[in-house]
Amino acid sequence: MNRTPGIRPFESHEWRTYKDLRLRALADSPDAFGSTLAAEQDSSDLDWSSRLASGAGSGLDLPLVAEVDGEPVGLAWGRIDRSDPGLAYLYQMWVAPDHRRLGAGQMLLDEVVAWAKAKNASYLDLGVTYRDSPAMRLYRRAGFEPLGQPEPLRPGSDLLGLSMRLKLREEVWDDNGSNKSK
Repeated sequence: MNRTPGIRPFESHEWRTYKDLRLRALADSPDAFGSTLAAEQDSSDLDWSSRLASGAGSGLDLPLVAEVDGEPVGLAWGRIDRSDPGLAYLYQMWVAPDHRRLGAGQMLLDEVVAWAKAKNASYLDLGVTYRDSPAMRLYRRAGFEPLGQPEPLRPGSDLLGLSMRLKLREEVWDDNGSNKSK
């Protein structure tokens, strides 16, 4: 048995797998996401199907699944900001507890970073629960820096979330003041 994770984009017809992973993530790590299990469980199958189909087919979204031996064990979702194409986001990052420490989180992150760079984004933003955690350590090792001060994770929450940003390209200005970013 090969315990090395593989990462690939979700296909639009795999909404049941996406739904299962997302609900598992929210149940396993309720303090890691802005949404809640209760809110997402109320979504209809049509909502799940539409969400994945529109994301998988948009060109501005990258829904990813991590697999070990064909078993879905994690997910992440990259998105280019529709109003600012220089800004990308990482959402829904999660790896199943029994498959952590195999590198799937790093691989999911690397895939979103490479995709965002290929889309010419200058920055990749994410939100993380503000505490010492494997997720926070992963993002800091990757070069993410805090973007502002911690704020409530969701309305009414005592937990704090922190927005973080990774600079994806250096800004280069020519003598005329034009941006020639690399």
